[in-house]
Amino acid sequence: MKTTFNKNARGFTLVEMSIVAAIVAVLSSIAIPTYQSAVNKARRADALVALMDVHLAQSRFRANNAVYGNLSDIGTRSTSPSGHYVLDVPTATPAGFIVLATAAGAQRADSNCGVMKLTVDGANVAYASGRDTSAGNDNAANKRCWML
Repeated sequence: MKTTFNKNARGFTLVEMSIVAAIVAVLSSIAIPTYQSAVNKARRADALVALMDVHLAQSRFRANNAVYGNLSDIGTRSTSPSGHYVLDVPTATPAGFIVLATAAGAQRADSNCGVMKLTVDGANVAYASGRDTSAGNDNAANKRCWML
């Protein structure tokens, strides 16, 4: 059996295909992290909404009680509206409260803003963020996390 090749056949060579694959790999290595960063930033809005909801609920609760309350006292859920953050009120006193929003699920990949912390002490409100509950980011990182 004799195999014949058409010398005028058109197609891609292995070298051309390898070059295309390399270009796609380089573009993907740039695009995927940028996309993931944008998704994490968008999901942070979920934490901001939840923290502001807790702040408002605490204000309503405090108007009728001598102290601020925990999440069940103020009638707020323990997760953010879209479920990307878990909420906790570790401190609630007559003078103020602290509420933490800790990243959950896929949002844990947002390591620099994994924990968002809202502290109310009397008339003072402080915003903090960080990798853990110490929320030790510097001011520039806090502004990025809180989108201020």
